[in-house]
Amino acid sequence: MMRVLHSCISSNSWCGRYDGISRVCRVLLHSTQTLNYSASNDTLYGRISPAGDHRVSIVPILDQWVQEGRAVNKDELKTAIKLLRKYRRFSHALQLSEWMSDRRSLDLLPGDVAVRLDLVSKVHGLEQAEKFFNSIPNTMRTYHVYGALLNCYAHEKSLEKAEAVMQKIRELGLLRISLSYNVMLNLYSKMGKHEKLDTLMQEMEEKGMGRDKPTLYIRLTAYGVASNIEGMEKLLMWMEADPLLAMDWNTYVIAANGYSKAGLVEKSLEMLKKSEQHISSKRRGFAYEILLTLYASLANKDDVYRIWDLRKKVGKIYNMGYFRMVSSLVKLDDIDGAEKILEEWESVNTSFDFRIPNLLINAYCKKGLLEKAEAFVSIAIERGKEPTVGTWDCLATGYYKDNQMAKAVDTMRKAILANPRGWKLNRVTLTACLEYLKKNGDVDVSEEFTGLIGKWCHFSESI
Repeated sequence: MMRVLHSCISSNSWCGRYDGISRVCRVLLHSTQTLNYSASNDTLYGRISPAGDHRVSIVPILDQWVQEGRAVNKDELKTAIKLLRKYRRFSHALQLSEWMSDRRSLDLLPGDVAVRLDLVSKVHGLEQAEKFFNSIPNTMRTYHVYGALLNCYAHEKSLEKAEAVMQKIRELGLLRISLSYNVMLNLYSKMGKHEKLDTLMQEMEEKGMGRDKPTLYIRLTAYGVASNIEGMEKLLMWMEADPLLAMDWNTYVIAANGYSKAGLVEKSLEMLKKSEQHISSKRRGFAYEILLTLYASLANKDDVYRIWDLRKKVGKIYNMGYFRMVSSLVKLDDIDGAEKILEEWESVNTSFDFRIPNLLINAYCKKGLLEKAEAFVSIAIERGKEPTVGTWDCLATGYYKDNQMAKAVDTMRKAILANPRGWKLNRVTLTACLEYLKKNGDVDVSEEFTGLIGKWCHFSESI
């Protein structure tokens, strides 16, 4: 049988059936207003921000801005790119970066080129990022650009290429700060290359580096990943005893994760409580959002709601905050609570992001509440919202689990057509759909389905 590449499929997502429409469907009833560019949209980012669907180009919005006679300020463009990256809207950030140079003829500095390289890798993959790097003039290949290339390889866990770039940075005499070291330390930690991590740490120590917080975070994380609790505790005690090192909430979050991985729940909770005591006003909102996900991972629902109440008191909550809270409640099997948070999300009139309701749709399918999931998706479509590949993939798996194979095939077809680069479709469901088509002898549909997979997915392993 055919073999399908792992970048197109995975076996860890699944879904299932139910009666009726829940309160969560009402979320969509108020989300059909057309965008009017009012005072709140009177900045370029204010125009871009509501366009949350990464599949829809923001270039028309940018062009309209210019047609209205608005000024185009490079600093404002760079700020908008930074915010889009922060909220993981990489496709839109890349479009804005390209528009900045191609349409507005604004000169790019090495830092701008480094950002473009990172975005190309995230949106189009490593091969295209390498092509872009090769097109960069040598005079522009500064530390920032090599650092961005190193990040690209590290993100994809391409160890040999990352090490080659690191060596190039050494040869060029650009290793003056710890940033590139930290990228490699993090890569070694994730790949379990602890001997290489120790060797690199020694090199840093010889150069008088290795005492900054990012480096210490990585060392602490590496101990936790390896379940080396003794090493983690020794380093934590050393950090706490250093009068020049101000402890912060993130340090204790890392320790909490290490204890949690080792099954030491009480110690993990103790670290989370310590973390709360070290939250500064500057990052309070973000810190609370991280903490509620960690309390959820420890099955501590009371603390999840307590932290959420604290989060609501410290400023506006954006989509990612609601995503984290809904995800936490779904993890705790608190579906009613998740539905209420979804209603709250809609009421603040933030930009619609299908990833948030997808959390509940996925939960419905896993619990066998398939009709409830169907109802939500149907209403979303009626209200002009376009389901994502994740929505269709989940529903297709639900149909498969419920032995509704005709629906599973049709829905998986929609998932493939909506499939962005890199999304992993459910391997088991995809296999079942192909087997179903073969058994039923529907040659035309089978060929169309296989053709779609060949066009939108990569093949490497038999399914």
